[in-house]
Amino acid sequence: MTLKFKKFFNIKYLGGLSKIKNIKNPIKLSANESALGPSLKAINAYNQTGKKLFRYPDGDSNNLISVISKVFNLNSKKVIIGNGSDEIISLVCQLFLKPNDEVIVTEYSFLMYRIYASIHGAKVVMANENDFTADVNNIVKKVTNKTKVVFLANPNNPTGTYLTKDEMLLLRKKLPSRILLVVDDAYQEFVNKKDFASGLNLFKNFENVIITRSFSKIYGLASLRLGWGYGSQRIIEALKLIKPPFNVNTAAQSAGIEALRDKSWLKKNIEHNLKWSQIFFENFIQLGIVTNIPVANFFLMHFENKLISADQVYNKFIKNKIILRKMKNYNLPNCLRVTIGNSDENRKFINTLKNIF
Repeated sequence: MTLKFKKFFNIKYLGGLSKIKNIKNPIKLSANESALGPSLKAINAYNQTGKKLFRYPDGDSNNLISVISKVFNLNSKKVIIGNGSDEIISLVCQLFLKPNDEVIVTEYSFLMYRIYASIHGAKVVMANENDFTADVNNIVKKVTNKTKVVFLANPNNPTGTYLTKDEMLLLRKKLPSRILLVVDDAYQEFVNKKDFASGLNLFKNFENVIITRSFSKIYGLASLRLGWGYGSQRIIEALKLIKPPFNVNTAAQSAGIEALRDKSWLKKNIEHNLKWSQIFFENFIQLGIVTNIPVANFFLMHFENKLISADQVYNKFIKNKIILRKMKNYNLPNCLRVTIGNSDENRKFINTLKNIF
């Protein structure tokens, strides 16, 4: 007898590579991780949790929720903590979707939206982007009576583009009120544009919007898998009923609390990213490399206008012990994504880029 199982989404999510065969200590610029790492206060809090490894974590993450509520002036009853913001996305799909429901994502959106939606039997509907940017009208055109959820990261990974606050409000206005809008705020801390507003700032009082946030990027806690979501109390209470009982470990909760409290470290990270994103962008322009304007901690480099392919560029960087991110899984075979690293890593990247071009 052969065991049968359900067939899900046919693309596996592949994270940025960390290792290169036969190369020691490569520079990893492939996963949009924090350039400066976590706050020392967060590290100390993490270390202190070693004394209580025999205890289960707080299943409701109450202390972390309390700090999030104070830092962002939010209603604590409308906050949920997840094992990465990925878990919040998965729980949303579990709560809202049944087989043959429809979910709308944009053409080059984060792959996990469509993977989780497919796991729960939903049909994934793709809305075309306009110059690698989400298009409000194209999203709305895809709405049917089966549409249940729209996922949108702003800024978007991997394209590094964003919708303005007016465009985001227009999208919510044009979508039927019965459709849930999920706004992924993972990279919002990096944005320094007057026409931008985070999903949290725009929609925290909406009943039909859920906002997700991550500790993996600006806060440098990627290995601890920590994220959170904010939405109506009714939805958050329902999500908490289906989440695992001890989904977030004590070390993640403790480090997350101190990361939020260390505002000087957050400011340092933001300033570092603003400085180097501008330097990266200026070098891309000088070398004729098509990319996005600086809004996050990464750039998507396009090589259609070059005589050298993305694979060839990738291999040249590998020879210089630098790992970039291939974009074939996103149907962008002639693109590479690069994360802004620390100052030494960034100088090595730019020097290598200049030598190639």
